[in-house]
Amino acid sequence: MMRVFTAILCSLLAVCSVSAQINRQEGTDKQAAIYRLPLMERAFLCTRYFEGWHDQSCYPYIGWGHRLQPGERYSARTMTKRQSDALLRKDLRKFCAMFRQFGKDSLLLATLAYNVGPYRLLGSGKIPKSTLIRKLEAGDRNIYREYIAFCNYKGKRHSMLLKRRKAEFALLYIP
Repeated sequence: MMRVFTAILCSLLAVCSVSAQINRQEGTDKQAAIYRLPLMERAFLCTRYFEGWHDQSCYPYIGWGHRLQPGERYSARTMTKRQSDALLRKDLRKFCAMFRQFGKDSLLLATLAYNVGPYRLLGSGKIPKSTLIRKLEAGDRNIYREYIAFCNYKGKRHSMLLKRRKAEFALLYIP
């Protein structure tokens, strides 16, 4: 009786082990798939994921986190997901153009600027240039710490923003 029980237990453990290995392999295949996408598509999907959908209760933000500018006639009530996708892509291209001088880091900076605002990076009036921009201007691309430092909300470190910054950096930084 004990031999039968031991044999069944060993068989069950072997099946569970093989099943777990297959599931882990499928997970890594899905994770690796995003790295096969073009950089702009990675930035789009990452931003869309972390921003979430903004409806009329989130004014002045609509769609996937677009901040309404003076003179824009978009409405959160009537905006479709397709229109919001197009608007997010347009915004990312606009911010990417603002940071074009930084070459392969321009999309990474554009994604950050979409969330924190370009003035936080480039400086304006009373706000000085960020350490991240100064470091890049000096030719130093060792910017991981400076990039993930943009994870504060209302003066406090926010764990979801830290998770977002790490994901953005992993997806968009080109060594």
